[in-house]
Amino acid sequence: MSVLVISAITIAFTHTLMGPDHYLPFIMISKAKKWSLRKTMSVTALCGVGHVLSSVVLGFLGIAFGIALSHLTWFEAFRGNIAAWLLIAFGLVYFLWGANRAWRNKPHTHIHFHSHGTEHIHSHTHFHDHSHVHETSENITPWILFLIFVFGPCEPLIPLLMYPAAKQHWVDLIVVAVAFSVVTIATMSAIVFLFYKGIEFLPLHKLDRFTHAIAGFTIMLAGLGIVFLGL
Repeated sequence: MSVLVISAITIAFTHTLMGPDHYLPFIMISKAKKWSLRKTMSVTALCGVGHVLSSVVLGFLGIAFGIALSHLTWFEAFRGNIAAWLLIAFGLVYFLWGANRAWRNKPHTHIHFHSHGTEHIHSHTHFHDHSHVHETSENITPWILFLIFVFGPCEPLIPLLMYPAAKQHWVDLIVVAVAFSVVTIATMSAIVFLFYKGIEFLPLHKLDRFTHAIAGFTIMLAGLGIVFLGL
């Protein structure tokens, strides 16, 4: 039992740390949308719960109904591919929207001459977000992330931890599942928190109008990394 618990903690931490898709979307979107720390951490925790709970429920159902491990592993890989492509699609759409917004928000300069011979220069833009569009985006984005993370499996949980634990006792199975879930969510939250605080010290104000495009492109890369690099 101690070996299984230690394995659950180690695998959960490593699996989360080595998978940038577990934290990059929250870091980039919170920066682009200027989310508060509280909202960023809440969305991260919500998606983390959905992420681990979907695999835990699937593992319990598989064990309860005697479903072969190979079938569950195949299904986990299948829905993992769906999650990766959803992440790519979301990132691509967000990138295109952000790039269009950055282009339309390009500042330009006007020079004004006054009758007494002085002049002044000012820069401005003509692009303004519509409030109802902004509010809709704010409400939908967390749930889009949640849906993607529900589809995203915790690949090592079922074959490496839950099935071996089930051969011992159902209490062992619960303890292992809880340990893996808690460490996964805690690691996601810790990484997002550290990046959120760290970004505050970077001089990124000149990139403000590009933050949405950068966020979308980064999220798309994270999804491509899962599909083509197995991250």
